[in-house]
Amino acid sequence: MIRVYTDGACRGNPGPGGWAWAVAPDGTPAASGGEAHTTNQRMEIKAALEALRALPGTLVVVSDSTYVVNCIRQRWYATWLKNGWRNSQKKPVANVDLWEPLIQLYLSRRDELEFEWVKGHSGNVMNDLVDALAVSASLGPFDATSPAPRTVAQSSLFDE
Repeated sequence: MIRVYTDGACRGNPGPGGWAWAVAPDGTPAASGGEAHTTNQRMEIKAALEALRALPGTLVVVSDSTYVVNCIRQRWYATWLKNGWRNSQKKPVANVDLWEPLIQLYLSRRDELEFEWVKGHSGNVMNDLVDALAVSASLGPFDATSPAPRTVAQSSLFDE
């Protein structure tokens, strides 16, 4: 079972943002990317989505985002699917362009995926690593189109 930590960051909300994932225990492999104009919530979802796209097999996705973790663990997605991607107030689900592929991947692999919440900024080494990678990715440079993930080697960020 692979434990992958994910995080998103945004400088301003909205503003430039970054996402990252890294595999425990040593932070490799890892990937990150960013967007010039986004939100923190979008980057949290994007981090989980990119981890699922990149990593095969049985995964525990560890995130400090209750938005991401509760969507899966509390099955918010089931209501969204039943209601045609509308929330309980009958309004369109925010960030559906990211939720839809994430939920599709989750449903196709649900027997091999778990989501776990970790308190952010609490001294968890892996959470601190992906936070630093996401913040670094939020600094750019940004592609005018949807940026491809940047794979990063274990870096000095892990040792800070």
